[in-house]
Amino acid sequence: MLNDYLKKILSARVYDVAVESPLRIAPFLSERLGNQIWLKREDEQSVYSFKLRGAYNKIVQLSEEEKACGVVTASAGNHAQGVALSAQKLGIKATIVMPRTTPDIKVRSVKARGARVVLQGDAFDDAFTYSQKLVEEKGMTYIHPYDDPEVIAGQGTIGMEILRQLSGPLDAVFIPVGGGGLAAGVAAYVKALRPEVRIVAVESTESACLAVALETGKRVILPQVGIFADGVAVAQIGKNTWEVLKNTVDEVITCTPDEICAAIKDVFDDTRAVCEPAGALSVAGVKKYVEREGCENQNLVAILSGANVNFDRLRYISEVAEIGEGREIILAVTIPEQPGSFQKFCSLIGKRPITEFNYRYADDDRARIYVGVKVGAEPGSRQQLVDELSSENYPVLDITDDEMAKYHIRHMVGGHAPAAVTDEVLYRFEFPERPGALLNFLRKLGKHFNISLFHYRNHGAAYGRVLIGLQVEADKTAQLEKLLEELGYPYWDESSNMAYQLFLR
Repeated sequence: MLNDYLKKILSARVYDVAVESPLRIAPFLSERLGNQIWLKREDEQSVYSFKLRGAYNKIVQLSEEEKACGVVTASAGNHAQGVALSAQKLGIKATIVMPRTTPDIKVRSVKARGARVVLQGDAFDDAFTYSQKLVEEKGMTYIHPYDDPEVIAGQGTIGMEILRQLSGPLDAVFIPVGGGGLAAGVAAYVKALRPEVRIVAVESTESACLAVALETGKRVILPQVGIFADGVAVAQIGKNTWEVLKNTVDEVITCTPDEICAAIKDVFDDTRAVCEPAGALSVAGVKKYVEREGCENQNLVAILSGANVNFDRLRYISEVAEIGEGREIILAVTIPEQPGSFQKFCSLIGKRPITEFNYRYADDDRARIYVGVKVGAEPGSRQQLVDELSSENYPVLDITDDEMAKYHIRHMVGGHAPAAVTDEVLYRFEFPERPGALLNFLRKLGKHFNISLFHYRNHGAAYGRVLIGLQVEADKTAQLEKLLEELGYPYWDESSNMAYQLFLR
């Protein structure tokens, strides 16, 4: 099989639309990690992603009859632009079916490349179903984003370029994985010619379909996929890609959204380019690999797969990048309510920069503060600060890893419930990001219980993080639990959460 793909990759036609992207050293990251970290800059393609390689290689090889009928795909991202550009180059009609929820900038980008855009449904599945209807009714050719041998071969030209650009020692290649088209192409080429090179697939923890497949020995459909790293948000590894990857991938590393955000910052520091979350996934994998292995002076290549990040994501990315890097600690600290106490607290922090400080008067005796502090990346830095404050008799709680504190409390500090709010319980929910989700909740619960607190924050995933306070009398707890089960949204009872007790109760 590898020899078959090797031949396809060597004869792939991608350079009518793609450029041989540069392979550049990342100086700051290399120095910090003690290895030579190379970045394969697919973000420098004309559509800011590698996707045009596979799309063009598939479309250019269609028969004249197939070209005359036009091509169609369902996509809300990089593949859509790759298909649109390829079809425009070849003078072929292209239809791109996109969910109605697709950001307008992506719709405009596809239209600018001459494709017809059809907005259908609220999710990708709706768009895909409609695209298949066009295939059946109009005879159009569907261009799959990853699970097609010609698409895989087109992406495999990246592996060909890497081996040509780095002819010396090469220890490992780190490849982001969604459906597996990029990883399958690169792995097939590299393993065919340099089997000693380690192939490391990197997935988001929110969509680790390859990791599950390798663990179980078969393709598995994930029950839920988060779309923060939307370029790899795939519930099941492809059929064709699986046949390649199960025999070529040496290991899979999974990374959290926080770790991905930290990697985006690392790439920016070295290149001044802002990757999309999926684009920086490979760098996040490199960092975890080096930390785990303790390796030094190795040549490690990370493929930056794209830079089509929505501008409104940048606030969230910058907000959690330091936490993802392990360089920021979030603390709940109680200090005396008296003049000079804040100054004394800051003196204990020393030269560590304070990144966030939230406070509101509570009573005459004590003040509870929510504070973010930059710490070193060395193991134990967080605990060292906690120990220093505790030794000075400050009640302190490390809430850096507390999901509710990180995504909700930090925006709501000072919102203590007034005396009139009694019998309040607090729940954290994951609402599906679709129209009507909130209305559905209100219909189920809002008419039965008074909502005393509500906080929602969109963070670019398939679900929204929602924090809700409800006034529930003791004899109605069973009724609430029944309604929550009927609602069907994932939820967690946070009524005993210390951050809630300190800042909101």
